[in-house]
Amino acid sequence: MFDTHAHLCAGEFASDLAAVVDRAVAAGVRAIVAVGEDLADARANLVLARRFPATVRPAAGLFPTHLDLEQADGLIAWIRRHQGELVAIGEVGLDYWKVQEEPEREIQREILRRFAALAQELDLPLNVHSRSAGRATIEALVASGARRVQMHAFDGRAANALPGVEAGFFFSVPPSIVRSEQKQKLVRRLPLSCLLLETDSPVLGTVPGERNEPARLVDALVAIAEVKEISRGEAREALAANTLRLYGQL
Repeated sequence: MFDTHAHLCAGEFASDLAAVVDRAVAAGVRAIVAVGEDLADARANLVLARRFPATVRPAAGLFPTHLDLEQADGLIAWIRRHQGELVAIGEVGLDYWKVQEEPEREIQREILRRFAALAQELDLPLNVHSRSAGRATIEALVASGARRVQMHAFDGRAANALPGVEAGFFFSVPPSIVRSEQKQKLVRRLPLSCLLLETDSPVLGTVPGERNEPARLVDALVAIAEVKEISRGEAREALAANTLRLYGQL
């Protein structure tokens, strides 16, 4: 299994990260994509990847509530310098739940366009946030010509995801699927060939408010298998193959 979206540099893991990684490996997690929300996270993820080279794969991005073009350009320059060490750009995207004013949303869209162009330039996957903005995010990415795209924890209607499926995007599913009718409907509607696993640790676990961790990836796997009415082994094999199609060797 591959955890394609986790915040390992989060403060919730500061005291026991080695044990968290060990539990993930014991649970069958082969690699964890460590995403970031700003430059500090990007630097921390490189440190974690060097500390856990067998498991942690670093990414760098700017969370969409950081409405700062200068900050975005600084991170873009940093990513160019460290591109050989990164497996993805993320997380980046749009968030219309937290950002509701149109001028600020336009700044979000401009930052996303810049990161989408960078991803194409460097041939890296985009690991994308789209809270309450699924349709707008997919439209923006399609318009930008983005190709290697992961829509993380997509919270919109399945119908709004279909243009992304047609564009070849992937949709990653966290353990919260066990308590989310929306995510169950999404998995039921989308083809297995476009699904990935993620935990979004330390959040989006099976129990609201409880710390999530990569070892819980198996909960998402089991739920996908049940919704798709296939065996766990078949689901694991398909989801791993999907991950390698998007990321290459992790």
